[in-house]
Amino acid sequence: MRAAWYEQQGPARQVLKLGTMNDPLPGTDEVRIRVAASGLNPGDIKKRQDTFGYGMPYPRVIPHTDGAGVVDLVGPGVPSEWVGRRVWVHGAQTYRPFGTAAEYTVVPARQAVPLPDNVSMDQGACFGIPCLTAHRAVHAAGSVDGRTVLVHGGAGSVGVCASQFARRSGARVIATIRAPRDEATALAAGAHHVLLNDERLSRQARALAPQGVDHIIEVAFGANVRTDLDLLATGGSIAAYATDIAEPALPFWPLLFKNTRIFLLGSDDFTDDARQAAVRAVSDALADGWTAFEISARFPLEDIASAHEWLEQPSRRGRAVVTL
Repeated sequence: MRAAWYEQQGPARQVLKLGTMNDPLPGTDEVRIRVAASGLNPGDIKKRQDTFGYGMPYPRVIPHTDGAGVVDLVGPGVPSEWVGRRVWVHGAQTYRPFGTAAEYTVVPARQAVPLPDNVSMDQGACFGIPCLTAHRAVHAAGSVDGRTVLVHGGAGSVGVCASQFARRSGARVIATIRAPRDEATALAAGAHHVLLNDERLSRQARALAPQGVDHIIEVAFGANVRTDLDLLATGGSIAAYATDIAEPALPFWPLLFKNTRIFLLGSDDFTDDARQAAVRAVSDALADGWTAFEISARFPLEDIASAHEWLEQPSRRGRAVVTL
């Protein structure tokens, strides 16, 4: 099979290689997918760059955790009816060396989810990490039905999913955005109100929620924690899946006096129950007509380095996929 991989970490053009490898074979309870589209996420970039200093977990890594394609081979324990199914994939490169940036990928059958015929492979390739993270972030502190939820980064991949899942779960959703051009995206995702994340945010959010917001979904914990503290109702909660500062200062006593609960969420280690709940939420939303993501860029496998460089630019909007 054709595949892209790296055997050392560093800049995309220096370490990403393209070549051929033996076709993988599925083991017990696994399926093999002929990949049509491979989704990129910030975590894929961080692994390749060794952002967190963990080093190379395997001698060779085929990147990308998410993807979509058609099941073409099943292992022992998987019904033959799986063959020919369109699926989206999550966790392909989670605690495994070979992800979806290849003609074939192998995953446990529970990580291959039926993809409706009216949903493109490009869209399916983008569901994994953003949808699982968003669903867990929305529900980490319990039910949001009848509560006010603030979603930071409401036009980003996780933010779009979080607004959708929170609204479908009965929440009143306030989303923040970085620029006015992102308002339409946040509203289309399900936000009831959209606010710019600037010096007016606290005043405007307080006008919408005088008693404070009940739950905050956080993409930049370090930058926003003091604003979040100001906006939270007593007994409120923060679910953070990312931070702009690796070791943020924590206003401990003010957070304590509000009885704040803080959830730090790493998608690689969600429980299987949490993953399956997210999968069901995605399927339900798609069945009701959710249009999910804007696909802004497509790159052939041969140009995977450009895809990684595209995602490294923080000003980029929408999602990028590698096509096969």
